[in-house]
Formats: sequence, structure tokens, C-alpha cells
Amino acid sequence: MSDAALDHFTIGAATLDDGVRYLRDKLAIEIPPGSKHDMMSTHNRVLKAGDGHFLELIAIDPDAPQIAYPRWFALDDAAQRARISARPRPLTWIVRTSDVRAIAARSPVDLGPVKHFVRGERYWDLTVRPDGTLPGGGLIPSFIQWSEGPHPSQNMKELGPRLEKIVLRHQNPAWLKEILDKLGVAHLAEVSAADAEGNAIEFVFRMPDGKNVVLD
Repeated sequence: MSDAALDHFTIGAATLDDGVRYLRDKLAIEIPPGSKHDMMSTHNRVLKAGDGHFLELIAIDPDAPQIAYPRWFALDDAAQRARISARPRPLTWIVRTSDVRAIAARSPVDLGPVKHFVRGERYWDLTVRPDGTLPGGGLIPSFIQWSEGPHPSQNMKELGPRLEKIVLRHQNPAWLKEILDKLGVAHLAEVSAADAEGNAIEFVFRMPDGKNVVLD
């Protein structure tokens, strides 16, 4: 999959306000407003974080109606809710491709079916598991295919912090590397062994002063 590219990466929070405060403290920015996801009863804020990719802060929308199926990003999972209620945390990463259905069909792990989303004149197709869980607990990416047009990040504000790298910590790093290699995305993230706390994902930002900040 030679056209694979990092599209965006997500941080989950119990509320958007919690996430805004967290990113203000960690990255010294006020993350700009985003939009609502009517199909999933969630809402977000977004920040351009480099060339062609962005950070998405996401939370359950308290004003949206209840839906009859699990939300994406495992936001209805009890363990996930407990994690992000303690503090906002990285959830997963999303890779852009020109043929998301082909990727889903040949993936060595279950990415879930491809769901179709529409907002205004733009649409996108995204792999989403029916139960809302994330492949590899979020360490294996979901895949997205956008409709024709400029990437959404082109219209987002870039406030200084830029993504330096994504670090995936797994108890069996060789297995994870093999999966990512088969998906054609191994070059997009760094894989290392997990510590005693278990599997984890980290987003490493380069700040305008040259220092790195880790969101974990």
C-alpha cells in the first residue's frame, strides 16, 4: 500500500472541556473548535499537527441523541470510559489510503466493515468495528478514504506544536511490527516493548522551542 499516509490521531476525553484543559496544559494551545458526528453522537476539536495530518480531540456529545449501537473509538466501553475519565488519553491513529475496502478485505486482523460518513459536501469511508472496539486496542490503525478535494487539515489552524512521531508500546512488539508491515504502515509509527503498565500509545510533539512533549 504505497499511498499509505498518516491522516489523523485521536485523544479521547470524558468531555471536550476536559480535553481542552489537558491540551492547554500539555501543549500550551487552545485547540480550535471542530464539529459534530451525528451518526456516532460525538463531537470534536481539531488541530493541524503537520503536513497532511491533524490531532482530533473527541468526546461523547452530551446534547446528541442516544444511538442504538456502540460509538466508535470504544467510547461506550467501560474500561475506556474509566481511562479517559481519569484524564484525557491517546486512543488510536488513522491512516489514509486510496482503497480502504481493499485494505479491510486483506487485513490480517479484523478492522471492521467500512462505514460511510457525510458532512456537507465531503464524505469519507472509515473502518469501524460493529462493537466499537479498536484493532489492537488502538495500536493497530483504522483506515480512512476521503472524497475528492483538499485534505481537511488544509483548513485547520496550526498553532505551533507538530507531531514528531507515534510510539506504540506492545507486550509482543514483533507481532505488532509484523501486522503493521502486512498492512503497509510500519514506516508510520515506532514500535517498542511495553513496560509493566501494559500496551500503550504515545504521541510525541515537537514544540516551537525545540523541546518534545509526550502525550500518553
